[in-house]
Amino acid sequence: MQLPPLAATTVGSFPCPSWLATVVRGEATFRFEGDTLREAQDDATIIALHDQEEAGLDLLTDGEQRRPNFISHVIGCWDGIDFAELGLKREYRRRAQERMLPRVMGKVKRRIPAAVEDVRFAKSHTSRPVKMAVPGPMTVIDSTVNEAYDDEGALAIDVAAALNAELLDLQAAGCDVLQIDEPAMTRYHEKVAAYGARALDRCLEGVSIPTIVHLCYGYPGGQPLQHEFEYPELLEHLVKTRIGGFAVEFGRSNYDPAVLRVCEDRLVMFGCVDPGDSPPPAVGAVVGRVRAALNYIDPAKLLLTPDCGLMTISRDLARAKARVLVEAARQLRHDL
Repeated sequence: MQLPPLAATTVGSFPCPSWLATVVRGEATFRFEGDTLREAQDDATIIALHDQEEAGLDLLTDGEQRRPNFISHVIGCWDGIDFAELGLKREYRRRAQERMLPRVMGKVKRRIPAAVEDVRFAKSHTSRPVKMAVPGPMTVIDSTVNEAYDDEGALAIDVAAALNAELLDLQAAGCDVLQIDEPAMTRYHEKVAAYGARALDRCLEGVSIPTIVHLCYGYPGGQPLQHEFEYPELLEHLVKTRIGGFAVEFGRSNYDPAVLRVCEDRLVMFGCVDPGDSPPPAVGAVVGRVRAALNYIDPAKLLLTPDCGLMTISRDLARAKARVLVEAARQLRHDL
């Protein structure tokens, strides 16, 4: 896979067509079931790929059109997790907010592949490189209620082993870039140090294609910012792992891109567009953000992206924001 310098991409999700699902705060409720649902998701995936190609993106995703959310599509294919009877969690992403979540009831183990056919389908409908995402170990733990493991670190390693099996199969199926979504890492730095970095490494055993960890703050649908948990300490932990790069959010924050100097020769997916329900930014503003990052990151290693997934906004707005990324990349390449 050869991407141009300052390649334009997205984090993962693209808006669902209204005929496929309703989406509320990052949760899709599909309008169909069974074979009809699968056919509709196939059609929606083709549309998402076409929209990305038409916008000019260099690295595509399947738009996550088959996923009710970014967690359950993958962990729903594992043993040890109960989706039928949910449990109450009182703290989620380090916020005091009660959630009813799947329960970990036994040893976690991958039962069947989750996204392998998804990547094969996407690859059969585009000639451009394709990136696929899975939720990371810490985020899986934060998004479930643990009723089986005395040691959270042991749970993280079992989750990582299940993810590793999925990633290896995605690699074998022709996926070009693998992404691990870890919003929980931005909130629990002490857990990253205790076991999260080690679990991330376990995910990557045997993986040879480019890998990215998405260090998201996770506020779909315009939730309040929560940037008190900052990147520098987190990046210092993660550059000691085998991860190939980082997806970081600068579109909605006032972070100084100087924090990226620690990334050295890793890939950086540089979030430079707000993914929420706000107007597309001016191309010049995005160019300015990226130029500041280029003081610390080689353009061959820097990808332009929204901060997070685009599933919570309209299709027209998502396409417009993707076109801003592409035009900003074009101008910056010309300058270089």
